[in-house]
Amino acid sequence: MLIRVGYDIIFDHPAPTPIIAMLYPHPSRAASVRRGDHLLVEPAVAVSEYTDAYGNRCGRLLAPKGPIRFWNDAVIEDAGQLDEQNPAAPQHEIHDLPDETLTFLMPSRYCEVDVMVNLAWELFGSAPTGWLRVQAICDFVHGHLRFDYLQARKTRTAHEAYQEKVGVCRDFTHLAVTFCRCMNIPARYCTGYLGDIGVPLAPDPMDFSAWFQAYVGGRWYTFDPRHNASRIGRILMAYGHDAADVALLTSFGPSRLDRFTVWTDEVGENAL
Repeated sequence: MLIRVGYDIIFDHPAPTPIIAMLYPHPSRAASVRRGDHLLVEPAVAVSEYTDAYGNRCGRLLAPKGPIRFWNDAVIEDAGQLDEQNPAAPQHEIHDLPDETLTFLMPSRYCEVDVMVNLAWELFGSAPTGWLRVQAICDFVHGHLRFDYLQARKTRTAHEAYQEKVGVCRDFTHLAVTFCRCMNIPARYCTGYLGDIGVPLAPDPMDFSAWFQAYVGGRWYTFDPRHNASRIGRILMAYGHDAADVALLTSFGPSRLDRFTVWTDEVGENAL
């Protein structure tokens, strides 16, 4: 399967402004990129790349005063398979977890594990452990929160989402990640492309999407509390503790968003 992904984003800055951009497919998808793995910038400015602590590909640049456009149009090959499920995957004792997973048990900016741990054990302490416990968390979050684009708020934390019972995909993900960490299951926040492949077309404008990965059964498995179903064509861009680690564009100064368009569509070989 070939999936065309891309974006067309315009910001306006009142003064020259440093920017970090995480608008690339994750390096784990590098081998599957068939066309267009570039960050295109207008007006043309120098972009230097680096890899962050989580292995995400990042670009840094100095945006000039005025409008600046970021865009790309790529084609990525995908297996066309649903997210893998493994209800038999067991939970690991903390002392048996790989060292690199331990950081994803900790509280973070939007995931207040220390605040929500007692509630989590009340809700999920009697649930089966492992993959099934993660799925029980997703079931709860999916039913507890109401999805509403108009209620999006970039500062909303997991605890606030739980209290307000509303949010967008990042809020569903933050809440589920927090509950997993409370139950001693490593969980990491993911962002990327997720189109309407294999499902009815959604009426909402296309956007980047958020989901998470939980470490059970000796590997990371994908979970999506927003849709609460396996999906086809998920294209990872970055992962971290929460949305603070994977902001797709970070401006170090005032900015105004003037255009934001994202696309994710299945295409044929003629798109190459």
